[in-house]
Amino acid sequence: MARTAERLTAPVAYHGEGPYWDASLSRLLTMDVLAGEIISLDLSGRVTRFKGPSPVVTVIRRRASGGFVIATEREIVGADESLSKYKHIATITDDPAVRTNDGGCDPAGGFVVGTMANDERPDAGAVYRLTSDHEVVQLLSPVSISNGVQWSADGTRVYYIDTPTRRVDVFDVDVDTNMWSGRRTHLDLRDAPGYPDGMAIDEHDGLWIALWGGGAVNHYDAAGRLVETINVPGVTQVSSCAFGGDGRDLLYITTSRQGLADHYEPSAGAIFAVQTRVRGAIVASFDG
Repeated sequence: MARTAERLTAPVAYHGEGPYWDASLSRLLTMDVLAGEIISLDLSGRVTRFKGPSPVVTVIRRRASGGFVIATEREIVGADESLSKYKHIATITDDPAVRTNDGGCDPAGGFVVGTMANDERPDAGAVYRLTSDHEVVQLLSPVSISNGVQWSADGTRVYYIDTPTRRVDVFDVDVDTNMWSGRRTHLDLRDAPGYPDGMAIDEHDGLWIALWGGGAVNHYDAAGRLVETINVPGVTQVSSCAFGGDGRDLLYITTSRQGLADHYEPSAGAIFAVQTRVRGAIVASFDG
C-alpha cells in the first residue's frame, strides 16, 4: 500500500534532520544540521528559527530538570526553555574530523548519540550514551554513518541503523546497565530504494524508516513486514521522521537539499507530514 505525504512548509533547511515533537508546546523541533540552527514548526504552520551553540546541531530532546539537551558538533549541551542560553554538559569526541549524527533518549533517561566522519569514511564513528550523572559511555564501535535509533515499548530491545549497511539491526538492552548486546539483523533493506536514514517507532513497535535517495518512508510492523510506503513528492533525500500532533498520529518527515547541485528539487529541505492509523510511541526525556 502506498500513500503520499503533504508538504507543510517551503524549503526551510539545507539539511533537515532530527525531528522531535515538543509536546509541552505543541510544536515540531527539527535541525538544520549544517547551518547550526533549530527550526520550530507549530500547529498553525508558523516557522521560527533559533541559532544553536555550534556550527552543527543534530539532536534535541526535553530535559527532566527543565529546558533541553542538544547534541552539537562534538559536544552535548543543555539549553534553557527559550533556546537562547547554552551550557556545556559533556564532550563526545575531540576528533575534529568527526561529528555527531542522530540519536535520542532511552527509556532509562540516558541520551544516546552516534557519530560519523565529516567525509563519511567507513568505521570512523561510534555510539555513545550520556548518563544522568553526565558520564559518557561507549555502546558500539566502529560504525560509519550512525543514524536512526529507537527502543521497544518494554525497553529490552533497541533498533539501530548504520546507513551504509542498508540494515536495521536490533540489540538486547541490559535493563541494569543499559548496555547493548546480541546484535542481529532485524530488517534487510538492500531491496528498498535508497538507504535507511532516520527512523521513528510507533506504540506497537512498528518502524517508520526514512529512505535517503529513495524519496519515501517505509513502515514495517513489529515482525518486519512492509505495511505501507509513504511517498514524499518531488524529493529524493528523505532524511528522518517523527510522530507528533496532539494525538501522536501525525508523522512529520524531514528532507534535505545537501549535495543537490547537479539537479533541482524545489521541495528539498521542506517539512512534510502524513496522518497515520497508529500512534507514535511516547518519546523519553533526558534525566540528567
